[in-house]
Amino acid sequence: MLRIIPVVAQAGITGFESPAAEYRELGLDLDALLIDHPTATFIGQAQGDSMTGVGIFDGDLLIVDRSAAPTSLDVVVANLNGVFVCKLFDRKSMVLISPGKGHNPYVLSEGDVFEEEGIVVRSVRMHRYTRMLRKCLR
Repeated sequence: MLRIIPVVAQAGITGFESPAAEYRELGLDLDALLIDHPTATFIGQAQGDSMTGVGIFDGDLLIVDRSAAPTSLDVVVANLNGVFVCKLFDRKSMVLISPGKGHNPYVLSEGDVFEEEGIVVRSVRMHRYTRMLRKCLR
């Protein structure tokens, strides 16, 4: 299951002053760092533990690029029979893989309605939710 978050990511971070080092401000644009194709990218939120084997945990933000070139065993967001899922996709065998403990692979069949929505190109661990994110999740 995946929750889509209707928000555009925009933030800026500068360097932090260290008493042990000479102060130098570093400009960093999170949009440029995390999003390669802004018009083809959306942000979702992982739910559950099926992707912990590849470092995606419950509550993580997923940066999903609809225009990224697909390869086998990509982490994808897809619509499977009307439900958004996040899985590893073995394109050769047409199998969705959940690398978390206790989750079995799912072999796609002709009866399945499967539509790939995009490739997860980044994930962000949320240690503390902001007010804006909480508002989006309601």
